[in-house]
Amino acid sequence: MLLLTLAAVLAVAVANPVTTGGKVVCYYDSKSYVRDFEGCIYPAQARMLPLDLDPALSFCTHLVYGYAGIQPDTYKMVPLNENLDVDRSHANYRAITNFKSKFPALKVLLSVGGDADNEEAAKYNTLLESPQARTAFVNSGVLLAEQHGFDGIDLAWQFPRIKPKKIRSTWGSVWHGIKKTFGTTPVDDKEPEHREGFTALVRELKQALAVKPNMQLAITVLPNVNSSIYYDVPAIINLVDIVNLQAFDYETPERNPKEADYTAPIYAPQNRNPLLNADSAVSYWLQHGAPSTKIVLGIATYARTWKLDSDSEISGVPPLHADGAGEAGPYTKQEGILSYPEVCAKLINPNHQKGMQPHLRKVTDPSKRFELGLKKDADLSHVFGTYAFRLPDDNGEGGLWVSYEDPDTAGQKATYVKSKNLGGVSIVDLSMDDFRGLCTGDKYPILRAAKYRL
Repeated sequence: MLLLTLAAVLAVAVANPVTTGGKVVCYYDSKSYVRDFEGCIYPAQARMLPLDLDPALSFCTHLVYGYAGIQPDTYKMVPLNENLDVDRSHANYRAITNFKSKFPALKVLLSVGGDADNEEAAKYNTLLESPQARTAFVNSGVLLAEQHGFDGIDLAWQFPRIKPKKIRSTWGSVWHGIKKTFGTTPVDDKEPEHREGFTALVRELKQALAVKPNMQLAITVLPNVNSSIYYDVPAIINLVDIVNLQAFDYETPERNPKEADYTAPIYAPQNRNPLLNADSAVSYWLQHGAPSTKIVLGIATYARTWKLDSDSEISGVPPLHADGAGEAGPYTKQEGILSYPEVCAKLINPNHQKGMQPHLRKVTDPSKRFELGLKKDADLSHVFGTYAFRLPDDNGEGGLWVSYEDPDTAGQKATYVKSKNLGGVSIVDLSMDDFRGLCTGDKYPILRAAKYRL
């Protein structure tokens, strides 16, 4: 009888995890369900189904479903993939919100935007200019969330991005300095209007959600969106429950094809832009009146990769010359990006980890930096992030430089969050973490490492 009672208690504990230590906001990008894996030799590993989320959800306080979009002609909030999201054969919205029956403490939010809605992307700004468009969006969004059992909405608004750094010649740098003296062209010529429009949208959406029981409103600041331009922090902070700062992708092969560098440092590396790091993003919101407990810090589970060539420094220390995006991986099949299991599969395996045959070497001894193979940097502080690289060789093996998070750096970011008394972390996203346990046998190692360090 005692054993049966203990078993029952353990079952309840697994389904209702203790959530002390802060929020863990887990993003689920639904495109992973239909990820194109034609020709992939590991198709089963490439595709993530809702049931694959189950081992993660005992660590998550929130699950954010990405993504809904905006209909360009009506400005209504709509599913981006009706066949997957709401069609009876899949009904992914309902499949995800049904997890609350097993994890009753879990809050499930529907996110809109998130760089996933690419049809007439300018609509995100034009919607903000019209009270009628905002009303159509708010009414349809609340209805969509309520119909499918969501606990609220996340605004991952697709604002224009800051311009990437350009790699210039000496004369180009001089001319750029002259132009800066006379000001720069903004990325958006209606910035004040769109700032006011977004504030109005947040206020109107909060009012509509407030009449529903226990509905939450979150905002996600996407990478390289200038918070000082678009977010009136004092005006909106009391209206939102969570502010997710996606403080990563500062450097990417799309934005910076000729220079590889850390994508998501906690603090600014030497001689870099002092604004392009997590601490700067957090500090802006704190300094403008955001309660620390509303801020969650995003941790990307995917890597950014660049090709190295004969002009690249053999030390591998960033920033270094690059030649565009690195080769696509077997799962993501997109140049310049690798999921975490794709990265760990490329590292030489000193601990007999599970996974594919490795192509890259993990080395922590600086004296072996010139050894051929992909090496992992020995950054003991983990404040800039992990990188690994493989130099090009005479046999035609292409060079590759990879900036990524691993359990060590994810844990360090959680420690930073705790030291700042922030609200928690967000994992972006679960489908790029090692959800099958291919690296070490443990599923969701980045999520776990962040959770355990909060």
